[in-house]
Amino acid sequence: METDERPGTVLDEQQSWGVLNRCGYGRLAVSVLGKPDIYPINYVADGGVLLMRTNPGTKLAELTVNANVAFEVDEVSDTEAWSVVVTGTARVVESQAEIDKLDKLPLKPWIPTRKYTYVEITPEHIHGRHFELGDEPERY
Repeated sequence: METDERPGTVLDEQQSWGVLNRCGYGRLAVSVLGKPDIYPINYVADGGVLLMRTNPGTKLAELTVNANVAFEVDEVSDTEAWSVVVTGTARVVESQAEIDKLDKLPLKPWIPTRKYTYVEITPEHIHGRHFELGDEPERY
């Protein structure tokens, strides 16, 4: 049966990493005591992990209480869109040797603040979709 609907296509892991590498802004979802929370962040993809910088506060406290996180990024053009969701675990980077290495990455705070704490997200599952944008098909 032919249809005029285009629900999108599933991206493989390599294509999903391509989107993650192109984008620099996304949303980090955490959950503490069954209550979800979500934060806009900037990040860099490097060596199979996602890295972000933060300050002490709610976000950092929440991800240290429950290291299971979700991360989502969208990329949109005039005619296409991509969405990638990563689920995995987060850890605060504490080794000075690791911090010295991470300081060389192109990861700067998004806003004019000092953010000295690195957080690494190790993906356990990555799934993405690609969409062709357009008008809704006629109903009848």
